[in-house]
Amino acid sequence: MSGRVYRLHSTLELPLEDVQDYFDGDPELPPEIADVNLTRRNNTLILKAVAEDEDLSKYTPTAQLKASVTETRVYEEEPPRAGGPWEEEEEEIPSELVEFACFKGDRETVLQNTALQYPMFLVLRDIARMAEKGTLTAIVEEDDELEATRIVEGEDRPASVEVVENPSQSQAEKNGVNWRDNQFISD
Repeated sequence: MSGRVYRLHSTLELPLEDVQDYFDGDPELPPEIADVNLTRRNNTLILKAVAEDEDLSKYTPTAQLKASVTETRVYEEEPPRAGGPWEEEEEEIPSELVEFACFKGDRETVLQNTALQYPMFLVLRDIARMAEKGTLTAIVEEDDELEATRIVEGEDRPASVEVVENPSQSQAEKNGVNWRDNQFISD
């Protein structure tokens, strides 16, 4: 399998326990990946690919997914809104603190290193299909074909790749700084 990840943006959030259960359940991984090691450092979760190919140098950094871990209070029912009807005695709504793995950012933030990058993207895509919150969008190349991916709240959605003439010029005019004509650094 050959492939390459050109663009990727993720806002995925899912319970950390779901991610751990997924890998504990021995999921079907791409053939290039023998295993995925999960490491937690403070509030960061790193999922590192272990190569099936033993010829890959042990010094070559393989692709890894990086997520921040946050704690969120999850309520069993909707908490009352401020300014609502006041009761003499307020009942406490049952809740619990849940740790979430948040795969948020662009390719370099979420999917790091190039060795086994495309197979690790496939792992991220499977994780995105489990997430109830967030979006994964990507443009990848598989077997010399460009493919667009869009997964919203765990469901695959239609996506396409659009080729436009001179996109960087129009994008820079809309929301960027034209560094060449910047009066503060041109002189």
